[in-house]
Amino acid sequence: MVADWVRCERCADLIYGKRFARTLRVCPDCGWHSPLTARQRLDQLLDADSAAPVGEVQPLHDPLEFADTRPYAERLADARAKTGLKEAVICVLGRIDDQPVVVAAMDFRFLGGSLGCGVGALICEAARTSLARRVPLLLVTASGGARMQEGALALMQMAKTAQAMAELDEAGILTVSLITDPTYGGVAASYATLADVILAEPGARLGFAGPRVIEQTTRERLPEGFQTAEFLMEHGMVDDIIPRSALRPTLARLLALGGSGAPGSGVPTAGPATRGPSDGASGAAVATAHPGSAPPAAPDGDAAAPDTPDTPPDRPHATTHAGPDGGPKAPAAPLSAAARHPGAASHRTLGAGAGAAGTARSAVMREVKEVAERDAWEAVRGARHPDRPTVMDYIGHIVDDFHELHGDRLAEDCPAVVGGPGRIGGRPVMVIGQHKGGASLAERQAHRFGMPAPSGYRKSARLMRMAAKLGLPVVTLVDTPGANPGPDAERGGQALAIAENLRLMVRLPVPVVAAVVGEGGSGGALALAVADRVLISAGGIYSVISPEGCAAILWKNPEAAQAAAAALRLDPRELLRLGVVDGVVPEPPDGAHRDPAKAAALLGDALVEALGELVPWEADRLLAARAERFRHFGLDTGVTAGSAGAQLHTGRGAS
Repeated sequence: MVADWVRCERCADLIYGKRFARTLRVCPDCGWHSPLTARQRLDQLLDADSAAPVGEVQPLHDPLEFADTRPYAERLADARAKTGLKEAVICVLGRIDDQPVVVAAMDFRFLGGSLGCGVGALICEAARTSLARRVPLLLVTASGGARMQEGALALMQMAKTAQAMAELDEAGILTVSLITDPTYGGVAASYATLADVILAEPGARLGFAGPRVIEQTTRERLPEGFQTAEFLMEHGMVDDIIPRSALRPTLARLLALGGSGAPGSGVPTAGPATRGPSDGASGAAVATAHPGSAPPAAPDGDAAAPDTPDTPPDRPHATTHAGPDGGPKAPAAPLSAAARHPGAASHRTLGAGAGAAGTARSAVMREVKEVAERDAWEAVRGARHPDRPTVMDYIGHIVDDFHELHGDRLAEDCPAVVGGPGRIGGRPVMVIGQHKGGASLAERQAHRFGMPAPSGYRKSARLMRMAAKLGLPVVTLVDTPGANPGPDAERGGQALAIAENLRLMVRLPVPVVAAVVGEGGSGGALALAVADRVLISAGGIYSVISPEGCAAILWKNPEAAQAAAAALRLDPRELLRLGVVDGVVPEPPDGAHRDPAKAAALLGDALVEALGELVPWEADRLLAARAERFRHFGLDTGVTAGSAGAQLHTGRGAS
């Protein structure tokens, strides 16, 4: 129902209610597009009586038992009562001008359209329906970001939905995003910007960091129209701006063109190691070899050895992953002799606990009872300690023959991200990390406090593609307060850069090991932590938002940061219990800053062990297990992501 008279929120003119309804709730004078509920959106877009709900999902309910000034369970119940919705998105199968489509329409009234376990599960169910029926997927976004009350599990939904989008890319299914006002944070940095075609309503805002955060960080006032659809169009972030009255015919034309795709018509998986983010529709999976090509050169300059009888039968990551269509795979890319027999290479000896998988004593703590309880706020302070070893400190201790590579090959070299080939335990790897700089303020400023710009994520993606081409495992070291929140980062497409890294990593056909060695701040950390094994140092933290940010938003009081830290369950013991991490790496007593060399040796042992577990796996097995890992996050299946990870450790996982 529309009121008799409606006041425009932009020009303040009064609009006759019936006229407002006829114009699809758009001001006829200034063109202001009023917010729509999810049901209103579906009514406007879909043919009459064509909508049918997609399958049911069973997400976890209040997984953290979170409470701020009110328990999260109460806030959730209120949102359901006020909106009549179970979650912040409605997913249906319907038609637009008789063209079949699956639509996921978000509703900002439901806890700000936040991305939690329920929304993530529903978006993935919509993608699965689209894949099963081979019809396009339309995403209508409206969100403030990831749902803080679900902590790191909400953060995992970004990777989970990116994986669903990658599967549609590989299957040749058209995806379209319609950006509505506002779309920020974890939604902007995942499925909203991973579609083949991105449309926006006039004036709709999209970005990773919100304008208030940017202004508070930079202490500068943003220009008028910053992050609006018109701004995004000017900076190449969206394909077109479509007024509401033209949406149905525009979408119908797109759906008719791109429809279902034939099996096997997905995006090609091969691509050069230097490919930029605009090349190809997906970049989701990367070939490790091209048909008929010679094997790649080994990092030490030796030609890759041909297959010989002593090559293990389960030779790792040597095939291109076949998409859902089951298409042909590229020939295997043999590993170098050093990769197959790491002991043959000259390398430094790691700590006394070093050993391969299967030794009596593990280098990581994999059971919650092994990890000491710690005050959450003390954990935050410890992870931020200025004398804590930096990523370059760890690389200096652990990685032999490291050669840093620079630049994103598009615009610049981000100093907050370092990376290049080297050897860990004698095994050739690609190492990528977020570098905060040294203990001095000048050093930290020079490295942007470890907060990557879009060029940093593009550089990391370039190096990961290079690793896939050469068949090298990827090791990432995470230590960041978060992605760079400045206006230049937004102009450069921060949300898209993060989203594309997520999509790349979920389908990377080589082993990936991530270690959170300090701060794991939000999507900026996740963009380097979509991995087969995710470890965290005993002095590290990993969270959907900083405690200070959470306190300011939910408690309305930055002084409540200590309470927020406890509620977010961001310490290693809680993260292991939730299944967000697979293991905790021990540290010297009183913290890594007390004995950096010992801390590095312990981390090196853990990385050697994880690589030893994963390297024997074929690419298909790696990708299946990685997909299963993220598919479990946030679902009430009776099997947590952590227990699924434990099965993989013991060899009972996907094969």
